[in-house]
Amino acid sequence: MSRLFSTGSALSATASKMVSNFRKVTHCIFDMDGLLLDTEILYTEVTQSVAEPHGKIYTWDIKQSIMGLQREAAAVAIIEALDLPMTPEEYIEITTKKINEIMPNCNLMPGAARLIHHLHQHNIPIAVATSSSADSYEVKTRKHLELFDLFHHKVTGSSDPEVKQGKPAPDIFLVAASRFPAKPTPEECLVFEDAPNGVTAGRAAGMQVVMVPDPHIDEEQRKHATVVLNSLEEFQPELFGLPAFK
Repeated sequence: MSRLFSTGSALSATASKMVSNFRKVTHCIFDMDGLLLDTEILYTEVTQSVAEPHGKIYTWDIKQSIMGLQREAAAVAIIEALDLPMTPEEYIEITTKKINEIMPNCNLMPGAARLIHHLHQHNIPIAVATSSSADSYEVKTRKHLELFDLFHHKVTGSSDPEVKQGKPAPDIFLVAASRFPAKPTPEECLVFEDAPNGVTAGRAAGMQVVMVPDPHIDEEQRKHATVVLNSLEEFQPELFGLPAFK
């Protein structure tokens, strides 16, 4: 059952009673697009620029269904949904060129830097688990290398041979957990996601999931998250046994 907290101050009486419903964790795994980096609006622009010459509109319903998918799976889904006259390979080639032009200027999402620095300063192991490919990851993080260097490791699902199936399958989060030196169990890991497919993957991996969805995401698509927040600025680490913000 998802729970929505408006945080930023002391725990409310209701939230305090609910703390027992959360498991203490030792490791954190973060999605990237739309969660740490403000890239989703840029992806929408890129996709619409490909669809528009064919008289198609990349609607929110389509976008919501493909968020979090690996590159190839997303290409197939978009082509089918929009009935575009191209192969997945052609679509990827066109969009990759456009992405490489605009993504280096993407900004961090609210609260991302504060949370990552906080966890790192308190020696909480953190990792990135993104459906992006390694080359796409490099492009999008170029402006924020100092922050992303704080992560112990990064799993890039579209190019990592150990990630056999993309989100909503649990593979990427299980692989990310396995690469921590301490080899935490799924129960000891906390996933941060923005996309419904990512939430499903995290829960399928046996992990708790903090969801920070786009405001347009349907309520039905939020209900499987452990916690639903408006932004990372609202996250209360102490709910999961992590060091609280001072």
